[in-house]
Amino acid sequence: MDSTPLGQQVIRRYRHEDHDAVYDICVRTADAGGDARGKYASDDLMPDLFAGPYLHLEPELAFVLAQGERVVGYVIGTADTPAFVRAYREQWIPRLAHRYPAPTRPPRTPDEEMIAQHHRPERMLLPQLADHPAHLHIDLLPEAQGAGHGRRLVETFLAAAAQAGAGALHVGMVTANVRARGFYDRLGFQEIPVPDPGPITYLGRPTSG
Repeated sequence: MDSTPLGQQVIRRYRHEDHDAVYDICVRTADAGGDARGKYASDDLMPDLFAGPYLHLEPELAFVLAQGERVVGYVIGTADTPAFVRAYREQWIPRLAHRYPAPTRPPRTPDEEMIAQHHRPERMLLPQLADHPAHLHIDLLPEAQGAGHGRRLVETFLAAAAQAGAGALHVGMVTANVRARGFYDRLGFQEIPVPDPGPITYLGRPTSG
């Protein structure tokens, strides 16, 4: 699982020197699949919530799509969401305390809303998702999309999650991201009904089969 040939591109395990590239891809795809640079006070805000904790806490389940020395996509996640949430609270929140102090008032701005989410990792623990303990985040730059690389990244993660003991996996995607929904539908994901999910749709599938 160290690398999978994809023409000129390969899937390989994440390395520490890929950190900045993963952060860059995350923010460039964080606005329902579009570029979120400049949307928040810091372009690190979205990656600090949706990429950094996985790279720090579970690097063994992080894989990148590389074109030569350049990283153009990634898949990250966990095989055990409850354990990840505990580690997020115990390790990741303190690690970023200087950057994101605990809120002292209800959020009033988009930045404050995201920081409030950062301080509520338990939001990931929904009873309806208990049978799908693994979850992932996948992002590719536009130039790497539409060529089958996303499917192979997901398949790489599914195999790793299964090896780590997870029988099923879920994703939470922005409902407005119609293109992403089509992608997951083609990979055999099915919607998981969740009461009042807000702008998120939850999808799940077994890690094998």
